[in-house]
Amino acid sequence: MTHPIVEALQGTEEQFTELRRHFHQHPEIGFEEHQTSEQVARLLTKWGYEVHRGLAGTGVVGSLKVGNGSKRLGIRADMDALPMQENSGKEWASKTDGKFHGCGHDGHTTTLLYAAEYLARTRNFSGTLNLIFQPAEELLYGGRVMVEDGLFDQFPCDHIFGLHNMPSQKLGKIGLHDGAMMASSDTLHIEVNGVGGHGAVPEHTVDATLVACHITIALQSIVSRNITPFEPAVVTVGSIQAGHAPNIINEKVLMKLTVRTLSEKVRQTVLQRIHDIAIAQAESFNATASITHVNGSPVLKNDPAANEMVRSVACDLFGQDQVVTIGSFMGSEDFAFMLEKNPNGCYFTIGAGDEPDRCMVHNPGYDFNDKILITGAALWSGLTEHYLR
Repeated sequence: MTHPIVEALQGTEEQFTELRRHFHQHPEIGFEEHQTSEQVARLLTKWGYEVHRGLAGTGVVGSLKVGNGSKRLGIRADMDALPMQENSGKEWASKTDGKFHGCGHDGHTTTLLYAAEYLARTRNFSGTLNLIFQPAEELLYGGRVMVEDGLFDQFPCDHIFGLHNMPSQKLGKIGLHDGAMMASSDTLHIEVNGVGGHGAVPEHTVDATLVACHITIALQSIVSRNITPFEPAVVTVGSIQAGHAPNIINEKVLMKLTVRTLSEKVRQTVLQRIHDIAIAQAESFNATASITHVNGSPVLKNDPAANEMVRSVACDLFGQDQVVTIGSFMGSEDFAFMLEKNPNGCYFTIGAGDEPDRCMVHNPGYDFNDKILITGAALWSGLTEHYLR
């Protein structure tokens, strides 16, 4: 038997599928979501929400107060695309060269709008609903900027929730994980300074490229020798930028790193060891190294009580077999900043399908699975009606 919320949403499924594909055709990257936020604001206003714009530049918050209830619920969706070329072959593929909704944020935004229309039309709740449309998740600090701009000061929330579509997870399954679900992310730059010179007379130089290579190798000892094997951690040197000519020994090298952990204690240990190893390795070659922490986001931690709320609503909507417990993973998500500020919330996944040919996110062939728009919208609607009873 189909749940009444799902039945009520079926009538507008085609409308929101078209909207999702429109967003997909017109992607905008972090802090440039001007047309996307304009359309979001216009629709929310049309449906009767009080709309606030300007948090983090292109952020949008739509508030709807119904009845005299004092509870306040926050639901967040991200809006930004990736700076990459699409190769999906879809009729609704990106029309902007080098920009692509390769992570499904077009679907996340549409899912929340889908629920927003239903909730404004039915108004079957009592309290305040805050719908948060966030820019620049892919930069891993759009959420931080919204919080710093006063998101929860202006729009207090008792609980806050977010979701992500998940290829490789069975279609429509709701994935929940208590505690640390997604890793912290830190981007670091290490600049190595030596003494440049001719490739034929290395004895008169301090080869910054050689030093960078030794630092890279030494950094790999952190996870294996400084961190317990029971705590996940990743240190990846993704870029080493040196010279161009074969007969020039480079004076400077720029190394770019990403670090992922699932606990704050491990995170701080890894960051300190990177600093110590880079400095010491450089000095051992008579070179110097300087470390810049470019940006970072915390571990995403889910509140078990908030998870249980989602589980209860999802079981009521879709049945117990559609809710699964998933493991943590080393990807990062800047919704962590919102949960850090307001820990009474959670982040969960909706399975986009596990077919062998379904592309993962950040793949040029990826496309959001429109079949889960109604799943997400029903869950957001049910969660609102459940909490704001």
